[in-house]
Amino acid sequence: MSTFGFWAWAKKDPDRLAVVTAEHRRITFGELAARANRLAHGLRAHGLHKGDTVSVLLPNTPAWVETFMATQQIGLYMTAINYHLTAPETGYILDNADTKLFISHPRYAQVARDGAKEAGLAESACFAEGGGIEGFADYESLLQGQPETDPGDRTAGELMLYTSGTTGRPKGVRRPLEDNSPEDAVAPGMQLFQHLFDFQMGEGVHIAMGPLYHAAPGRFGMGALHRGETLVLMDKWTPEGALERIDRYRCTDTHMVPTMFHRLLKLPEAERRRYDVSSLRSVVHAAAPCPVETKRRMMEWWGPVLYEYYAGTEGGGTYVKPKEWLEHPGTVGRAWPMSEVKVLDAEGNELPPGEVGTIYMLPPFGKMEYHRDPEKTRNAYLGDMLTLGDLGYMDEDGWLYMSDRRSDLILSGGVNIYPAEIEAVLHQHPKVADVAVFGLPDEDWGEFVQAVVQPMEGVEAGPELAEELWHYAEKSLAHYKLPKKIDFVDELPRLPTGKLAKRKVREEWLEKAS
Repeated sequence: MSTFGFWAWAKKDPDRLAVVTAEHRRITFGELAARANRLAHGLRAHGLHKGDTVSVLLPNTPAWVETFMATQQIGLYMTAINYHLTAPETGYILDNADTKLFISHPRYAQVARDGAKEAGLAESACFAEGGGIEGFADYESLLQGQPETDPGDRTAGELMLYTSGTTGRPKGVRRPLEDNSPEDAVAPGMQLFQHLFDFQMGEGVHIAMGPLYHAAPGRFGMGALHRGETLVLMDKWTPEGALERIDRYRCTDTHMVPTMFHRLLKLPEAERRRYDVSSLRSVVHAAAPCPVETKRRMMEWWGPVLYEYYAGTEGGGTYVKPKEWLEHPGTVGRAWPMSEVKVLDAEGNELPPGEVGTIYMLPPFGKMEYHRDPEKTRNAYLGDMLTLGDLGYMDEDGWLYMSDRRSDLILSGGVNIYPAEIEAVLHQHPKVADVAVFGLPDEDWGEFVQAVVQPMEGVEAGPELAEELWHYAEKSLAHYKLPKKIDFVDELPRLPTGKLAKRKVREEWLEKAS
């Protein structure tokens, strides 16, 4: 029997704890496997065949996990949809993904109904976890009367996720299906994760802090089950809720984003000391540049357990372990095994160490394509090298340092300014809860630096605070990088993945300026 894969663990140790739900209900590997098998039989009985797509609009519930494990052993694509999208956006993905069957939740009833209608899905193809959506059949009806035994002709499926769509429509990242057993298909990824992040096989507790529909929390959470770990689910992330679960369930590993670090560090010292986090061994983070000081402070609190990588839904990437990062503060790492990373100029020439250019990667698991969009696929590649549109530079020893996204770059007076650098400084001020920095049009300079700050609760916003923040930033930043204007809001919008919804903020400020 393969040592890799959820299904192997379910046979070997069915009483092992697999999932702790957001409501603290416990589900064993045997129970979860039985329901996933019943669903796999049910999907086939509903007429789905290898290569078809099941789309889900679900919170972090057992049904999400069951659907993943069912689709991935009968050769189906599973598309997990961001539950913050509108009905037209949901309908676009349902249609673009060639959805054959759709599973949602009563929490998103209106969006699910309208999205399915927009995509032209028949009611017979629509199901709701727990029922409760008009015109949708109960999810349990898919499992009803189906056997708990393994489905025959088991073959690996794939996730087909949609990028966040920071420019234009979301893009479906699709990879060809392998003619492999599910166990053999997950083995290379599990071996890579063990190498990159020092995960242990057959032990540990992983807490899923983000929404499973997003590539990182979903893949890391399902990867934990494939390693035989217990998966602890959160429905909505809060710093106190995360700390309580880490303490209660003795969590050993997780995936986080820097925004979570900022919010954890803003907690009062007494609140932080209430919880025991000594069980943590591998805290993996990505999705946005992490300020050096923020990461140092987290490691002072949690110990040298922070592992970082650079990648995207499309592929990756680089990685750096805690000890290496402390020797090279600020780096996002060196290339994964079987991968390659280069920094290129606009003509595709490799740049020397220290010069900023576009980051290109050679993903280790083959090429992806943007579903039904060959032009965007072509634009993402230079030969076999893939770019996510990020800027950075290499040092002499091959360590990669991120600068910013090309779309966020500010060009002022012919000089490149990287908002992430300014945000990193302002984030350290004790009166700042969150901050967005971007460029706005300027007649003389092309663009000027605009900062929008969310103050800490109880802090009075106004000209005095703006002046205080400007002088604070002046100690760390060259004069041309300093914000020309600092405005304040009660709350800055963030995507559920933790990424700042900067485009939304910038559009609002552009409208105010016009």
